[in-house]
Formats: sequence, C-alpha cells, structure tokens
Amino acid sequence: MIPDDPLNAFCRHNHVALKGAVSGPLRGLSFAAKDVFDVAGQRTGNGHPVWLETHPPANKTASAIEWLLAAGANMVGKTHTDEMAYSLNGENVHYGTPVNPKALGRIPGGSSSGSAAAVSGGLVDFALGTDCGGSVRLPASYCGIFGLRTTHGLVPTDGIVELAASFDTVGWFARSADMMRRVGEILIPAAIRFVPRRLLIAEDAFAFVGQEVANAVAPAVKKVASAFGNQHPATVYTDDPAAWAQMFRVLQGDEIRRRHGGWIDAHNPTFGPGIAERFRWTRTIDQDEVERMRSRREGVSRHMQALLGDDAVLCLPTAPGIAPRLATPASELDVFRGRAFALLCIAGLSRLPQISLPLATLEGCPLGLSLIGPHGSDRGLLDWVAANFA
Repeated sequence: MIPDDPLNAFCRHNHVALKGAVSGPLRGLSFAAKDVFDVAGQRTGNGHPVWLETHPPANKTASAIEWLLAAGANMVGKTHTDEMAYSLNGENVHYGTPVNPKALGRIPGGSSSGSAAAVSGGLVDFALGTDCGGSVRLPASYCGIFGLRTTHGLVPTDGIVELAASFDTVGWFARSADMMRRVGEILIPAAIRFVPRRLLIAEDAFAFVGQEVANAVAPAVKKVASAFGNQHPATVYTDDPAAWAQMFRVLQGDEIRRRHGGWIDAHNPTFGPGIAERFRWTRTIDQDEVERMRSRREGVSRHMQALLGDDAVLCLPTAPGIAPRLATPASELDVFRGRAFALLCIAGLSRLPQISLPLATLEGCPLGLSLIGPHGSDRGLLDWVAANFA
C-alpha cells in the first residue's frame, strides 16, 4: 500500500515497500529511497516514464538499502526525483513537484526532492538520496532538515542509476542530528574517528552569497564557532567562484553525455524545461576543455586537502539563498543554479563530505549552513554534529 502522502513525495508508478529485520539498531524506524536505487524484482524509474518502460526489473537490491533493512529499518516507498536526476529544482513535468513543507509555494530542491519532502514533512524517519552536484545538500537547505553528502566512494553506489560517476555519492536526510548519526553508523564503514579541532570560516564563500544571506546565517555561524577554541578565516577559491562552478559543470556534463547520450538517442524521451537544454548542451562540450578541467580538478582537491589537513572543518553557506518560488521562469532558475554550483562544487570537485545543518532562516524560509570535512571524516563529522546540535 502506498503510504499516506499529502506531499506528493512518493512514487505511485513503481511503489515498493520492504520490511526490515526483526532486530537491529534501526529496528522499527521508517525510511524511503530516491527512485534511482534498485530493488530486486522491481523497476527503477529514474524520474522518467520512458526510463521506467525501457529498463527491466533490477536483479539485485542496492547495498545501501540492504544494509538499512538488515539493521531493522522498514522501507515504506520510493520517492520522486527530477528527470534522470539532472536538476537541482525538484520540479518533474511527468510526476509533479513534491511539496516543500517548510516553505509552502516554493520548490523543494532536487534531485532528491521526494526524499527531502518526506523527511521534512514527517512522513518517514529518514530517507536516502544521492548527491552528484548538490542533490542532497540543496534540498536539505530548502526544506529545513539535515542532509549529508558522503566522501566520494565511501558508501557503495552499486544498484544506483549513475549520473556522473566521479561525482555520484550516497547521502541521506533526517530531522535530527542524532538520526543522521545513527544512519551513518550503518552505512559508513568503521574507521579512525575524526575529531575536528579547527574551524575555518570561508570568508570568500560568505562574500559570494551577499550580505543578506551572510547576515541570516551569522547567528548559526556563531553557534558553530562557539564549540571551537581554534577558529580562523579562510580563503577557499583559488580562482573566481564562477570558474570553479564551470569546471564542475563541464566535467559532470561530459560524464552525463557518456552515460546517457546513447539511451536518449535510442528513445528520444521528452524532458522538461531546463533539463532538455542541459542534455543538449552536453553534446557541445569540447574534449580539450574536459582534459584541462580534469587537471584543474586535481589541483582543487590538493588545495582543499592542504587547507583542511586532518583536523579542520570548513564552514560555509549551503545555498546562495532560500528556495525559489514555484513556477519561477527557467532562465531565472538557471542563474540561481549557477550561483548554487559555486558553493556546492567545492565538496564535489574535491570528493569531500559535506553536511547541511538547518540552523538559519530568511524571510521565514529555511536556509542551511554547511560543514565540509577532510576525506573520510564522515563518521567523526556526524558524531560532532550530533554532540553539538542534539
């Protein structure tokens, strides 16, 4: 049975529910999974009816889902995603737009839109998403919940529809820091625990978003900083923020074309505004530029590694503003998308974990503040957040 869903968060076209183990650390908790995760014997929709029609049922359930079920959590359904997960908005022309419970009349953010809405609206205890370019972090900010992008490669992505493999990560949402930590103990391999000792405040990132947003998150920054005796201003960008965003777009777009171009040519699916244009744009990417950007990406990664060391976290705004209103013209959304990428690409290019904290508001709408940790610091980052924001 499809769960009660006043938010249009859940898929009706390929609904599936699975009971968890009778015992385990997550026993009795409910979760949902973005409709890019495979479930054995079921079709994965990937946000598009033609994808659903042209792909057979999965042979195996994604590891992330299997591990949560084995820990006792119950999967109550699959959640809506943007078409092919290639958007940050959450508006799907085929299946509708999930309601943003914390900012009515505004988009929920994508592409993990349904998962964010289901958690924000209290329909589940936590939900799985994927984050390639910001698809967990941005909807977490828009919907006023916690959201984690994990270190690239740390949580297995088997059984998940690929968008851009060198950026794709598993992530999740919850309403509390402790729930984020509990899920992390299941999905993140045990490792030496990271203990943050230095807070770096990304002055150039705060300058980039403008004074209104910076002022709105200032009390949250102060709250985070109060937990550190050692804090410093930091400069993140080695170039114009827009140049970092363009680097990300080119590298991601090239991978998306390689992954999905053949299927699009074979089936000629209809895409909604913005997404159709982006898929066409991927065909124009110059391969010499791709090679240059790959080299630059490694430079960004080395820069971030040197900046964070093994004991620092970087504090920055999650988004350049609150969720845009529903039916905002595609051209305006594209401008906002570009500005969002300038913030979101930092962790993506450098393959680092980032958690968005629901600590601020602007105009009565949620606005996230983020922490980026060193490579593999995910468990320690979640522990620290749970200890300080219970």
